[in-house]
Amino acid sequence: MVGFWKLLSRFLCGYPADTRPADHIMNRLTDDFARSVPAPTALKSKIHYDGAVKGFGLRVTKAGARAFVLNYRADGVERRLTIGSYPDWKVSTARKEAMRLKRLVDQGEDPMGERHEDRAAPTMSDLCDRYLTDHAPRKRETSRREDAALIKRWIKPEFGTRKVSDIRHADVDALHRKITDHGTPTRANRTMALISKMFSLAVRWEMRADNPAKGIERNNEEKRNRYLVGDELRRLIDALAAYPLQSSANAIRLLLLTGARRGEVLAARWDQFDLENGIWIKPSSHTKQKREHRIPLSAGARLLLVEIKAAAGSSEFLFPSSLGTMGHLMDIKRAWASISQLAGLTGVRTHDLRHSYASMLASSGLSLPVIGALLGHTQASTTQRYAHLFDDPLRAATERVGVMVTAAGEDRPGATVTRLKKGQ
Repeated sequence: MVGFWKLLSRFLCGYPADTRPADHIMNRLTDDFARSVPAPTALKSKIHYDGAVKGFGLRVTKAGARAFVLNYRADGVERRLTIGSYPDWKVSTARKEAMRLKRLVDQGEDPMGERHEDRAAPTMSDLCDRYLTDHAPRKRETSRREDAALIKRWIKPEFGTRKVSDIRHADVDALHRKITDHGTPTRANRTMALISKMFSLAVRWEMRADNPAKGIERNNEEKRNRYLVGDELRRLIDALAAYPLQSSANAIRLLLLTGARRGEVLAARWDQFDLENGIWIKPSSHTKQKREHRIPLSAGARLLLVEIKAAAGSSEFLFPSSLGTMGHLMDIKRAWASISQLAGLTGVRTHDLRHSYASMLASSGLSLPVIGALLGHTQASTTQRYAHLFDDPLRAATERVGVMVTAAGEDRPGATVTRLKKGQ
């Protein structure tokens, strides 16, 4: 009987059964087999397993696609990991990879589980969305809009598809330089501040363990000290009167009369004002310092508010949206550009009206603490930037002392007084 099988083997294979190559004896996969094995007709796919490495096989789909796979167990769970497709992977290379993966499994690792975790790891786009959903609503409306604009313009296009855990310090620094080279160094700094905050939250939300935005060298920013000088104030008032959209003009007037921030004025509601007693109570949700801020209103501001209220109708906002929505006026950039042109103002922003308000307070002899209180500053160092506005009042004061001392000296017998020429 044994002789019969040997003869049959020689007839079918051309060599004795006990001298066949090892690949054939062990049913080892070969490139020839991977290339020529027919696709299944009744099943969606069929796996042909290798005889040398347990769990390693070639999966052939009904459409004829071929890929190498590895079956294994990890923590009592059956896994099937796709190594790669044929012919991109040759049999020998795929077999070596299967052996490497099996060694990892023997050491207690789970290659497929780690791959799933990596695929499920949050991306920068996920972090941006969560920041806008969970954190941004706590900020002022203007800040939320600025954050959303920076995310849309710079952060998502640069990092959106990358994993949060993959971003490195060098990546963040490169983005800072890119925005700077684009000609917007201040915006580059604002973007870095936003990214740093997002990564700090990512650490809290257990998306990564560190903040790669720490230590980024920021661009130097010169503090602006622009305020209305000479007859600029008169020209501005004339331009406001001539501007056709008086709602926007009134918003600018209120900025000038109160020194408030643009966002505070545009989002102001009537329930914040006590016109009888002349008080504006800004809620903490509307102030930069997140603290309630009470400021007295001048007679001019109160008169303006009465006029605005008469024109506002039933809206809860001082400056309702011109788009017919229930919200308030969101921006006055175009209005300010037109009014500045009418007034012949150059290099003046709406925020500089706040500086102008402070300069008028200083020229009236008010102290820095009083100015800081009116502007809503919580730290004296913030108000200190306006110290230069006291140069003229202080010069006038010291000149008065000089006149008194000089006069007293002239009255002393035998005294010689030397008068300085202008400019000495």
